[in-house]
Amino acid sequence: MTATQLLLVRHGTTDANVRVPYILQGSSIDLPLNDNGRRQAQQVAQFLSDLPIKHVYSSPLQRASETAGAIAERHDLSVHQIAEITECHVGVWEGKDWGTIAREAPEAYRLFHEDPSTHPYLGGETYSDVLRRAWPAFERLLHQHVGETVVVVAHNIVNRALCAHLMGLELRKAKGLAQDNCCVNIIQHVEGKSTLVTMNSVFHLRG
Repeated sequence: MTATQLLLVRHGTTDANVRVPYILQGSSIDLPLNDNGRRQAQQVAQFLSDLPIKHVYSSPLQRASETAGAIAERHDLSVHQIAEITECHVGVWEGKDWGTIAREAPEAYRLFHEDPSTHPYLGGETYSDVLRRAWPAFERLLHQHVGETVVVVAHNIVNRALCAHLMGLELRKAKGLAQDNCCVNIIQHVEGKSTLVTMNSVFHLRG
């Protein structure tokens, strides 16, 4: 039995992630990691440093590529970017907090929170849209790297959609899945079947 292991990581924090109230950071706001995010990237890089990682991939956005770079450096690897795993396009809600969104677009807000797999971020994508573009890219990687361990650094919504899909969870419930900054999800692919083994592991971030 030849197992392929894909380590799905969320990027470290940016200033948008830690604002109070925090603002939506989709595919248009392209912030770098903040000081804490860079520290988290080093922590996850150290956590993964003893694994036989052969390839590192990331979303093109800075927060993901910087996190991936910290991991790749420990293995003397380059980071390869995959456009299909960039973060969800959140439309006109980009840069806004949920309180503002609820006041400005109450019906779209209600529908989105009721079922984000069907109702989009206003002017942007649904969770279903994200899964449709991201899942084929992950399948390609799993088939290209049979028997290897690879790292993919992506984003909150991308990771939620993928994890929900792997668990057989209704996609409308994916919004409730935790994906902390610099968490690690372990996906194993054996004999044509992909399994989510570990989700949202953050032990490496607790000192």
